[in-house]
Amino acid sequence: MSVKVVCLGEALWDYLADQPGDSLEAIASWTPYPGGAPANVACGLAKLGTKTAFVGALGEDPEGDKLVTVLEERGVVVTGLQRSEKNPTRRVYVLRDEEGDRTFAAFGTNSSSDSSPDLSLSPTMFADAHLQKQNLPGDLIANADYLVIGSLGLASWDTRTAVQWSINHCLEHQKRVILDVNWRPMFWVYPEAARPMIQGILPVVSILKLTEEEALWLFDTDELDIISLDLPSVRGILLTKGSQGCEYLFGSHRGHLPAFPVDVVDTTGAGDAFLVGFLHQLCEQGLEAVADEQQLVKMLRYGNAMAALTVMGKGAIAPQPTNAEIIDFLQQH
Repeated sequence: MSVKVVCLGEALWDYLADQPGDSLEAIASWTPYPGGAPANVACGLAKLGTKTAFVGALGEDPEGDKLVTVLEERGVVVTGLQRSEKNPTRRVYVLRDEEGDRTFAAFGTNSSSDSSPDLSLSPTMFADAHLQKQNLPGDLIANADYLVIGSLGLASWDTRTAVQWSINHCLEHQKRVILDVNWRPMFWVYPEAARPMIQGILPVVSILKLTEEEALWLFDTDELDIISLDLPSVRGILLTKGSQGCEYLFGSHRGHLPAFPVDVVDTTGAGDAFLVGFLHQLCEQGLEAVADEQQLVKMLRYGNAMAALTVMGKGAIAPQPTNAEIIDFLQQH
């Protein structure tokens, strides 16, 4: 079986606070939503009609079973999914402010009978931190056009080894790597190790997506022209700016595209949704399409529309729109 895109990394449960604006200690209840950036991207692409596989590790627990069901119902290929008997599926507890912006606060496991966060849990105790290199689907990765990765897998030895092997395997077959930085300090036992590890894989990345904050942290600047000087192999850089839209740099094409004004409910997965929309267009039209700036802008507007429709609902996966809904949205805006 061949797919266009392989998304490699974490699938997990986002437990969203039901009381926006309250502190962690004051939250009375939480609602779980399926998430994890690579899983979000895989589900969004599959819903738009791009053949996509998810490669990651889940616990042999009810939470893992439910995530497998979510992926399969979306049409995501899961033949590369691994299950762990020793490590549970990850829960991440997410605070929200009154505007829907989120903060990752703590972890939890399926053994938490009261579904409450536990500040004592190690970030590497969960199944997604223990993806096994020897069980990776080499043919699936080799035959895909794009390998989509984030930085969270680099935080643990097992998954870091699997990510590095997958990157090398992808490059050996002349395919392209897309990196969404997705910097989350709480996933790292030693957060200071993250920057050099991420910088170590940048030379092989074809398309880089990051936020303003991540750009300043990783490169000490958010100027795309300066960032690109150190990344000669990068075909394009996408800088997401939340409600202000995105900046882009593809060769000589450099610009800013405003976001669509919508009523925001939850920003969890907004950047993932933007990447989904752009990547779906990339798969449909081919990488050569970005050489035409007018066409590139249309592809990015599609990504912005995907993000706008997603943040109007709760969770990162459930509100993801169909292609028809995005086209209708764009016609209205």
